[in-house]
Amino acid sequence: MQSELMDFMMSAPPGISAFPNDGNLMEWTATIEGPTETPYEGLKLKLTFTFPSNYPYAPPTVLFKTPIYHPNIDFSGRICLDILKDKWSAIYNTQSVLLSLQSLLGEPNNASPLNGQAAELWDKDPAEFKRKVLARHRDLDD
Repeated sequence: MQSELMDFMMSAPPGISAFPNDGNLMEWTATIEGPTETPYEGLKLKLTFTFPSNYPYAPPTVLFKTPIYHPNIDFSGRICLDILKDKWSAIYNTQSVLLSLQSLLGEPNNASPLNGQAAELWDKDPAEFKRKVLARHRDLDD
C-alpha cells in the first residue's frame, strides 16, 4: 500500500486526489472533480476507500461520501461499477478506479442503474437532471 500511495502521489492526474486517513494505509479519503461538459462540472466529490487485507487481489470498498445524484450511485453512496465487483483485476489501483469513476460521471451505464429515476432523466431531460445534481450536491452544504 505504501508503494501504491507513492506512485499515486507522483502521477495523479489533475482533478483526483487520495490520501490515507490518519496514517491508516487501509482506509483512504479521495476526491474527484466533476469532468467538464457534464452535469458535475465544477463539483468536488469526496469518496472513501477501504482496502481488504488481500488487496490488490480483491477490490476496495469505495463509497461516495458527498451526496450525489447519478444513475449508477445510490443515495447511500454505493456504486455500481463492474471493476469494483466481478471485473476487478489486480492490475487496477486507486488511480485507475478514480479515473473510471470520473469517467462514469459523464458516461453512466443506464442499462444497470441503482437510481432508476436518474437513469431515466439522464436521457429524457438533461436540464432537470442537472438541477437534481446541484440540489443533491447542495444538501452537503446545509
